[in-house]
Amino acid sequence: MIRVQHLTKSYGSFRAVHDVSFEIERGEVVGFLGPNGAGKSTTMRILCGALVHDAGLVEVAGARLPHQGAAARARIGYLPESTPLYRAMRVDRFLDFAARAKGIGRGDRRAAIARAVEAADLFGYLGRRIEQLSKGYRQRVGLAQALLADPDVLVLDEPTSGLDPNEVVRIRDLVRELGRTKTVLLSTHVLSEVSELCPRVLILSGGRLVADGSPRALASVRRTALLVRFAADLGATRGSFDALEGALEVEELPSARGAALRLFAEDADALAARVLALVQRAELDLVELRHETPTLEEVFAAHTSGRDERFADREVNA
Repeated sequence: MIRVQHLTKSYGSFRAVHDVSFEIERGEVVGFLGPNGAGKSTTMRILCGALVHDAGLVEVAGARLPHQGAAARARIGYLPESTPLYRAMRVDRFLDFAARAKGIGRGDRRAAIARAVEAADLFGYLGRRIEQLSKGYRQRVGLAQALLADPDVLVLDEPTSGLDPNEVVRIRDLVRELGRTKTVLLSTHVLSEVSELCPRVLILSGGRLVADGSPRALASVRRTALLVRFAADLGATRGSFDALEGALEVEELPSARGAALRLFAEDADALAARVLALVQRAELDLVELRHETPTLEEVFAAHTSGRDERFADREVNA
């Protein structure tokens, strides 16, 4: 449904997007991540036909941009971060206005509005002025306008930004349901939201695509660690863990009782077997041995800030 090849866009001498390529199939819900200034908004505006790129190929639902812009825009629903709403209008009148602006004919308009209202769960609010609604329901109105033409592709920019926890849950449920039948590109700074909603993640940094895959797959290519916890101090045996084959680094962690170590490894399974062998030889009182996989937050930081991919220290309570 979305095909991007070697996309490039500059503003004067500043290159906002550089040689970005990816494809998103029908029915995929994809998280679109990156720090501020990474090129996400520029890319989304190009996909929605609001900006013209300098180089590369962009296709949405089989329509090539910008040459077939009208056909592409007819297949896309876009919810920008700052939802453009006429707040003095009633919800029903705003949706009717938006439907006419999208070129939906009079004979189809009522059904289109009813479909969008049902999807965004706006029943009971059609006669309310938009300015009287909570921010969560204003987001629902914005989502409803994005759905009016029953688009194949939804591009959502920070759909839960500034919402209270209950409204966040409602919007996430809506996005999850829409993802059953539509292609969804979701841009957000809330990484827990991506982990919950998106089986696949794209990460931009400095205008380049630096990661593409499932959160689990992206985490697996970073080095993992073993957490090992003991009931008593290790004493002279502590140095033996530094000497284990395959241990890239060994950290001592704060522990209320006993001792705790984190061992970084490229092959955590092989290292775990060596740890167990050492524990048996030294007759250590092992309390816990488990894998630690990098979180999406840690993967994001490693790709976008150049930080070492080690885990931040976490206190271990024995």
